[in-house]
Amino acid sequence: MASHRDSTSLAPSTLWLLLAWLPWLTGAAPAPADPAQALVGTWGSERVLGPEVRGELTLTRDAHAWRARIAGFDVPARLEGNAVSFILPGGQGELRGTLSDDGQRISGHWIQPRVRTSGMKFATPVELRALRANIWRGDVAPLEDRFSLYLVIQKQADGTLSAFIRNPERNFGNRLLFRVSVQDGLVQLVATRGTTRLEGRFDAQARRLSLFYPPLDATFDFTPRERDQAVGLHPRIPATGAYVYEKPIAEEDGWTTASLDDVGMDVQPLRELVQRILDQQPGPDAAPAIQGLLVARHGKLVLEEYFQGFDKERPHDLRSASKTHAPLLMGIALDQGAPFTVDTPVVSLFPEYRGKLAHLDARKRKLTVEHLMTMSTGLACDDDDEASPGNEERLDDTVPDWYKYTLDLPMTRAPGEKGVYCSANINLLGGVLRKATRTWIPEFFTRYVAEPLQLRGYHLDLMPSGEQYLGGGIFMRPRDALKLGQLYLSGGVWNGRRVVSQRWVERSTALHATMEPGRTYGYAWWRHELRVGDRVYSQYEASGNGGQLVMVVPELDLVVMFTAGNYNHVALWRKFREELLPQFILRAARPTSPSRSPDGTRP
Repeated sequence: MASHRDSTSLAPSTLWLLLAWLPWLTGAAPAPADPAQALVGTWGSERVLGPEVRGELTLTRDAHAWRARIAGFDVPARLEGNAVSFILPGGQGELRGTLSDDGQRISGHWIQPRVRTSGMKFATPVELRALRANIWRGDVAPLEDRFSLYLVIQKQADGTLSAFIRNPERNFGNRLLFRVSVQDGLVQLVATRGTTRLEGRFDAQARRLSLFYPPLDATFDFTPRERDQAVGLHPRIPATGAYVYEKPIAEEDGWTTASLDDVGMDVQPLRELVQRILDQQPGPDAAPAIQGLLVARHGKLVLEEYFQGFDKERPHDLRSASKTHAPLLMGIALDQGAPFTVDTPVVSLFPEYRGKLAHLDARKRKLTVEHLMTMSTGLACDDDDEASPGNEERLDDTVPDWYKYTLDLPMTRAPGEKGVYCSANINLLGGVLRKATRTWIPEFFTRYVAEPLQLRGYHLDLMPSGEQYLGGGIFMRPRDALKLGQLYLSGGVWNGRRVVSQRWVERSTALHATMEPGRTYGYAWWRHELRVGDRVYSQYEASGNGGQLVMVVPELDLVVMFTAGNYNHVALWRKFREELLPQFILRAARPTSPSRSPDGTRP
């Protein structure tokens, strides 16, 4: 039976309800009357800026030529001796590999284009295996150039809007508070101090905020976020309540795992520390941005926790903590009979610069390899002084030869007189190593460090010349980075395999230089004394900007690692050593230690 009401006409009350609900039924929320009010809340934008080329790589060979296929590219490759290589058009990636004698493997490194966030290229290990005769295949997994921004906008008592930004990868917005204004869809964020300004558009209807970020020359599209949609803003999602300790899971990376109780550690202090990290709430004030915490005792991994979206497989930027790998490489080379000693004058190792150094004097002729490792060269190089000729920021594409540039810096004092923090000093060790071993440094690192230490998924940063930069910046899994501390604690041995001599370990961690303000230094190891109650413990560490710390406490047979995002905020991350380590971790470690064999292994 037909309805008495015409199907095309609606009662006034029904029409009003339909108009009110129509935007929701069609998926478009009505634009708020006050656009500024609509901005209040948490916004997020996570991007992977590259590289585009990744995935399966296939190399083939026929009677006439080699070819390489990856990510839609099909390009010629070449074999010279046993070296296999190719370069993609536009510099979008290249392979440097070696064909094994039995023809079953091609091992080498994938070199990706510059990442936008740091401007550096990276070399990543890659291995291709023979599928059948003349066909090899493997996966290319370059470093992802991630950049996440979280914007929290709040309404103040006077009705104005303020905002703070959190950026887990680079710490952009650190200690900045912004004033927010919106007019006709144009949004401006102006820092309350300094000159930082961000501008963009706000589409209230679509609930989308777009901001242009000048340092990357990129626009980031933000969307509203609930807590469980802002994984990089909060310590952990979802909120877990009271922290419950769990023994780390063993995997095929060389680490034996154990419980805290197994190695004589009290769980309560560490439970308090992790809970303290989990309880942190994002706010406008700078706060510890701890992204990883690992503890090993008696050679076993006993605590492993990650925060702010990081996990055990995500490689972390070690910054200057990776400097300490440089003296390790030097020690390995010397153990193998390299033609130099720690007392060899550096100038004598670079005969190609003879007659080309403008600042060569008697003092520089006395500068030795050891002076490089202890940062006591006397060169005009100070990373804490922006005006210093050797400041790390001056090493860029305008400098064709970073080794020559460093060696040609003026002298400000006699070598050995004083330690001054200078990344270029450590990097110059790469020139010594390359000349002594006649090996590309990534290959030397892979063969003599990565393989014996069972490292994987790491990325080595490169200079414009294509050689590895030893001044800092390796990306590495935290579990693998922790092995550096365990290697030295064990006298140069990892899982029963000697990597470097015990004599070199002892020499590397001894006192060689004093930095301001009174901090002591070995071969790229910082040295400290830490007090816990009436006990004082000696400690040495590899240390990197932002809170990348590999800390060794020999008396407690303990290695600790923090990874963090407090870049350029040393007052925050030095508390990891000065407060968190003694107050929680050392307090948890009862002073017992198993016996050792003379080679550093445990019975």
